[in-house]
Amino acid sequence: MRYNHIFGPVPSRRLGLSLGVDLVCHKTCTLDCIYCECGPTTNLTLDRREYVPFDEVKAELAHYFENHPDPDYVTFSGSGEPTLSPDIGRVIAFIKEKRPKIRVAVLTNATLLWDPVVRADLNRADLVMPSLDAVTAQTFEKINRPSGQLDIQKVIDGLKVFAGSFQGELWVEVFILPGVNDIKEELETIGDIIRGINPARVQLNTMDRPGAVAGLKPASKQELDRVAQIINADNVEIIARVKDLASGNHVSDDKMEAMVMETIHRRPCTVDDLTGALNLEKAKLEILMKRLILENKVESLLLERGMFYQTIKDPG
Repeated sequence: MRYNHIFGPVPSRRLGLSLGVDLVCHKTCTLDCIYCECGPTTNLTLDRREYVPFDEVKAELAHYFENHPDPDYVTFSGSGEPTLSPDIGRVIAFIKEKRPKIRVAVLTNATLLWDPVVRADLNRADLVMPSLDAVTAQTFEKINRPSGQLDIQKVIDGLKVFAGSFQGELWVEVFILPGVNDIKEELETIGDIIRGINPARVQLNTMDRPGAVAGLKPASKQELDRVAQIINADNVEIIARVKDLASGNHVSDDKMEAMVMETIHRRPCTVDDLTGALNLEKAKLEILMKRLILENKVESLLLERGMFYQTIKDPG
């Protein structure tokens, strides 16, 4: 069965072996973050509606559960904001019915947590990972480029209400871009909010792949250490990338191509990224990428961290 709405599982830097579920069309989001590795938002919206059919998602999950070992997590992520789907609560309930022991994670930008319906939809998740990159309107606009109706204070208030009622684990991610959202006053306020909601973890992140805007620079280890000190929470950690996984010599060429295309359609990757994320042999991947470029399926982009590959959306 070909999967259109689930992907992986892949070794995740935070969640172990994670099966992804994508409930929106590429790239549908409430924000157009300048750092987003999925590229610019093409459908900037606050409209909650069925972007992909619920029955198709349910059928793919059922087939996966019947034919594969259980992952550590089923994670709602992918090519946009998962809470834009009004079916997210139904999909979580289906997972819990079929595989109650699998943990469910939701990666969200927190922009819809002011809505009590959204908060109810996420109640049965085991882990919710909201992001909080800004606390002032100016910085919110600069780094997250929200849909016009979004107000940062409303977002913060929604996150606080959700944190006060959610029974699962809450991990807050702060994405740092030097010169954009790392001034001391902004970080101090972020720290005040985070300490007030008391998440299980605070995770500092920065750029690892090309963002939606060219020329952005990742924060250094020293800069992230400075941010951690200013935020001043006991549970701050700096996220590291997945690496040093065994090679996947058993994967057929056709399956390898499908895995790679599915992954780089959502976010650009280097060969090393793909080796780690998909558990594939580096030498075979390098040959595959050369072929995909010759076949005009993939394009490459040389950046500071290496050669990144992404799908050509409309091959000529």
